[in-house]
Amino acid sequence: MMFGSRLAVLARVLISSLAAISLSACLQGEPRNGVPKDLATIALVQGYPVDIRIWGDTQLSIPPERLVQLRQQRIAAAKVDPTIDLGEINALTLSGGGSSGAFGAGILTGWTEAGTRPRFDIVTGISTGALIAPFAFLGSTYDKQLTEAFTTVSDKDIFKRIGIGSIISTAAFTSNEPLRKMLDKYITDEVIAQVAVEYGKGRRLLIGTSNLDADRPVIWNMGAIASSGRPDRAKLFKEVILASTSIPGVFPPIHFTVDADGKTYEEMHVDGGVTTEVFLMPAGLSLKTVDRKLGMRTKSRLYVIRNGRTTPEYSVTKATLPAIAGKAIGSLIDTQAVGDLYRLYVIAKRDGIDYNVIDIPADFNVESKSPFDNNYMRALYARGLALGQGGVPWKKAPPGYLQ
Repeated sequence: MMFGSRLAVLARVLISSLAAISLSACLQGEPRNGVPKDLATIALVQGYPVDIRIWGDTQLSIPPERLVQLRQQRIAAAKVDPTIDLGEINALTLSGGGSSGAFGAGILTGWTEAGTRPRFDIVTGISTGALIAPFAFLGSTYDKQLTEAFTTVSDKDIFKRIGIGSIISTAAFTSNEPLRKMLDKYITDEVIAQVAVEYGKGRRLLIGTSNLDADRPVIWNMGAIASSGRPDRAKLFKEVILASTSIPGVFPPIHFTVDADGKTYEEMHVDGGVTTEVFLMPAGLSLKTVDRKLGMRTKSRLYVIRNGRTTPEYSVTKATLPAIAGKAIGSLIDTQAVGDLYRLYVIAKRDGIDYNVIDIPADFNVESKSPFDNNYMRALYARGLALGQGGVPWKKAPPGYLQ
């Protein structure tokens, strides 16, 4: 969820807490009814069909019936909505970055004001990107909620520190109850109902989590969840978003009850950024293949909003365990994020997709004093807003790539 200094701050919280308590009690943990390894690939979320999620690293092709459904939905929607162009696909992918998600919120709002923001056919989000994604998916009518969510919050609205007893029982050093309440406020029944409507038009909202047991990324089809008709769909919808933001050790993992081979188990999911920082589709899916199977030729554009930097951030590191480990973790995540931008670029070139990426400008120098420093977030939102209003200066290649 966090990048650079934001991740480093939370890493220091984790490491300092570890140093302050006895590790043996915390590491024992509660017994779990985890999914056996040989059943992991067939486990289904209890009460839901298989199509609500897929492995993010799968090399298998999408079942033909799902592609047929997509084609039928898009054709039917185009007949009643003349703004839908069957020959065009616009995709938006939103990275993690914690409080730096304010940048993406500003970009989207400014893009709306510029009058050039497209309606996205596909929106994907990881971590803080998962918080932005539903509003980006539903369009500019939700810019007010997006702006409020990323300019009025501070640490107390996202997490709270907890005592040693709670640390042992939850396997985390903070509680995310404030974030749960924030999701209840913004991810309303109306929002979920609108996601279901747009899903029926062939549009897709996808959120990434990490299955910690399997050590694999998972892509959740949020529209399929929203349109399932199940009474617990709102709970699952928000739990997926919460899982995507749950930094291991800092926030509690999210457990999903699943069925496999006639028995009930639980899966443990954490921050989607553990396994990937940005994604467009499962590894084995090609838009060229989709076009061929759907009998269509589409002009596709990919917009990537990187809620972080792609350039190194120099800072003198204190000679302490929390400072060293925090800086190292931040650097590791930043490097992985750049690698994922290259992966998306290769996919775009393979499939003939117009590639566009934007990241926090190197000259933005406001410092974050805490994980969710409101002054930092407001300044970063304002910078993103200005970039959007003036015409987003999209880069056509990942950082350091010489064309």
